Amino acid sequence: MTMTLLNSLERILGKRHLHVGDRATRLYRKGYRYGDGEVLCVARPGTLLEQWRVMEACVAADVVMIFQAANTGLTGGSTPFGEGYDRPIVIINTMRNDRIDIIDDGRQVICMPGARLDSLERVLKPLGREPHSVIGSTCIGASVTGGVCNNSGGSLVQRGPSYTQLSLFAQVDGTGRLHLVNHLGVELGEEPEEILRRLDTKDYGAHDIQSSANAWASDREYHQHVRDIDSDKPARFNADPRRLYEASGSAGKIGIFATRLDTFVADEEEQVFYIGSQSPGELEEIRRNILSTFEHLPIAGEYMHQDAYRICQSYGKDLFLFIKAFGTTRVPMAFAMKSRVDGLCERLGLCSAISDRILQGVASLFPDHLPKRLNEYRDRFTHHLMLRTGGPCIAEMRAYLGSHFPSETGSFIECTPDEGNAAFLNRFASGGAVVRYRAVNTRTCEGIVPLDVALPRNLTDWFETLPPEIESKIVKKVYVGHFLCHVIHQEYLIKKGEDLEAIEREILKLLTARGAEYPAEHNVGHLYEAKPALEAFYRELDPTNRFNPGIGKTSKQRDWSCAKMPRL
Repeated sequence: MTMTLLNSLERILGKRHLHVGDRATRLYRKGYRYGDGEVLCVARPGTLLEQWRVMEACVAADVVMIFQAANTGLTGGSTPFGEGYDRPIVIINTMRNDRIDIIDDGRQVICMPGARLDSLERVLKPLGREPHSVIGSTCIGASVTGGVCNNSGGSLVQRGPSYTQLSLFAQVDGTGRLHLVNHLGVELGEEPEEILRRLDTKDYGAHDIQSSANAWASDREYHQHVRDIDSDKPARFNADPRRLYEASGSAGKIGIFATRLDTFVADEEEQVFYIGSQSPGELEEIRRNILSTFEHLPIAGEYMHQDAYRICQSYGKDLFLFIKAFGTTRVPMAFAMKSRVDGLCERLGLCSAISDRILQGVASLFPDHLPKRLNEYRDRFTHHLMLRTGGPCIAEMRAYLGSHFPSETGSFIECTPDEGNAAFLNRFASGGAVVRYRAVNTRTCEGIVPLDVALPRNLTDWFETLPPEIESKIVKKVYVGHFLCHVIHQEYLIKKGEDLEAIEREILKLLTARGAEYPAEHNVGHLYEAKPALEAFYRELDPTNRFNPGIGKTSKQRDWSCAKMPRL
């Protein structure tokens, strides 16, 4: 049966786009930060029709399908994870199919499954519009579809989680039958191959596109939802039932062919304000005042701890310089090249961190890349808040901060364009910086415990204080986050020899006691346990458990036939 499937896939895709063997599949089966496992092959369809035929062959052969786009996830959600699967695994990588269709004069887009956020940003820029996210995941080439599947929130305060009720997808029903569901709001015919062929060839016009008035293509309520600062619930989190709908939050439990999404008017004028404070309570007061009293919300509000600043400044320097020189377009290619080098080192019996050590050494030869005034704030203040404002919010923020600062514990800078860009890019280098720190400090660092936390909107004592018995096991803590949304990314670099899982469990208990939800926006992957509402959603989408089994520490078995799998 295995050879029959491989032969079928080769006929559909050709040899070039079917990868078999450890060497050929490493780039796809090994997660950006987390996850790895044995796969039968990696299939890379170039059209929607090819993707459908690959799925038909996989269903007929009764194998597991794991859909994957850029493989930039932080929780291993688009790769296999260890052992325990009862069927062979086929990874279906969608990145060859990356077309973006502009519809409704740019107010919406239809994105093929491999379309990247940075590409969407470039396509929309001449129209004066933006996608849901414009920095963060775009830095590492994340896909639009991945954001929808993961309920990714992004940094933009007014837009909430990436969400749509308009998508084209395939699922396997309880009888094992594969069928196509066209909820894209575009008339494309009746039969699956006709629908997919017409979308592949862009054989549709404005008259085929149905109004989205009654079907959302973004979270239209979030700009009001986030303002409810007295709610004891987080503003957004991965398992929130209000934003689980078909493709949205699906985490790979269906096969997505296209998503239809709103775009947003870009502000013609922007201004970044950079706040430093010794008091987390002062930042919380600012947050509550902005959300409750401002007529116009900021574009983004990003938190960064002093220690996170330093780690990003040192260990994220090469990524910062690369993006500054080449933009985000070439970052995915650079990550792919690095993965190939690491794979070669592994095969030669060498340390796979050689590339990280070389890149870190090269970056250290360059002069300091961050502006002087930001570095002065790094040394003066423990807590940093970056506020990107646009349009009428600029004057509103200038007046508010001018009346508040300087205070006994803080001050602020009205950034130049270069300072503002540098501040945000340093913040968004944090994910890569943490990985780099671990890679080049293996003698002292056992690994990373990465937590993605949504705090209640009414929580004023937001900054974490760990008990000494946990603190003593940590080398470094990296705290960054989307502060106005109360989403904090808490990453712990653990001392050599310590038990990562035990530390994670203890920290999660503390977070649960504070009313936090987790994960906030990175999806459960294989790192977090899916809560009951989320697991029920997965089971509804995928009753036979053929897609991405084991996600959220659920069963890896056919028909969900056993209890949740323990984390390896």
